[in-house]
Amino acid sequence: MRTRGTSGTALMKAKPSAPLPVAGLVIGKTAEDAVELLPRLFNLCRATQDLAARLAFGLEPGPNPMEDLRREILRDHLIKFCISLPAFFGQKPRPMPQDLKSGPQQVRHCLFGVHGRPPATPPEFDAFLNAGDATGGILGQISACFAPGEAGTAILPTASRQNVFGAEALENSVAARQSHHSVMQHVERKYGRGPLWRATARLYDAQDCLTGRLQDAVLLLPGRAVVPAARGTYAISADIEDGKVTNFRRITPTDHLLAPGGVLDQSLASLPRKNAELAPLVLDILDPCIPVSLVEVRDA
Repeated sequence: MRTRGTSGTALMKAKPSAPLPVAGLVIGKTAEDAVELLPRLFNLCRATQDLAARLAFGLEPGPNPMEDLRREILRDHLIKFCISLPAFFGQKPRPMPQDLKSGPQQVRHCLFGVHGRPPATPPEFDAFLNAGDATGGILGQISACFAPGEAGTAILPTASRQNVFGAEALENSVAARQSHHSVMQHVERKYGRGPLWRATARLYDAQDCLTGRLQDAVLLLPGRAVVPAARGTYAISADIEDGKVTNFRRITPTDHLLAPGGVLDQSLASLPRKNAELAPLVLDILDPCIPVSLVEVRDA
């Protein structure tokens, strides 16, 4: 995957790390052992891994699985806005609320500023960017980095219950989950499906986590579960025979992100050569759940 350029021009290529042989680690184990193993292997989304595996393996979820899931996703959004993105712009980390369960007002103030809610309309959103309050300042800086269409993508098929188990390039992201919001549609029309569109989606996803409107986990069929995650939609397909796992497949938002012709590929391809130094910011906003390095190469 590389940005378009002319002969002899420095380009960026994304190199994902080798994936773990998850199926080989799980097949042959009992369902209970597999459920214990998966969150340890992938601790970025422990609640997601646990709930999806329990549903797919036919095990009883914990006492408050969706509450745990919402809190996990909310924490991920806070880390992005308070630590990761400020670091790119040379800013000190912003203090994160310590108790996501009992301090919703602190969370709202941290994310949304004095209004305690995300911008509800396009004019409110534009004012939010210009005011520089709370996360508006970060989003305003992202907006200033990219002209409309830069580091953006075409409209890809959205991940759904029908296609999420496929390996093709899909729009499997928080932005896909929030694309119906009028502000998200405004950002898409004005800037395209680029870094600002994707970062803004986290605001509305955080609001859904706080209000309990996050979409539910679903058991499609015995052995096939779909669960919302901090990066999009996560799915597990599994078979159990004689108490042991005989087939296992795990599909993550990163699988669709890294698919040939997918979001990462297109985002790098539409990043102008003169802005190659912004490639790490693009990657940070896309947020793959495995290590991905950006390597400078040259056309022959």
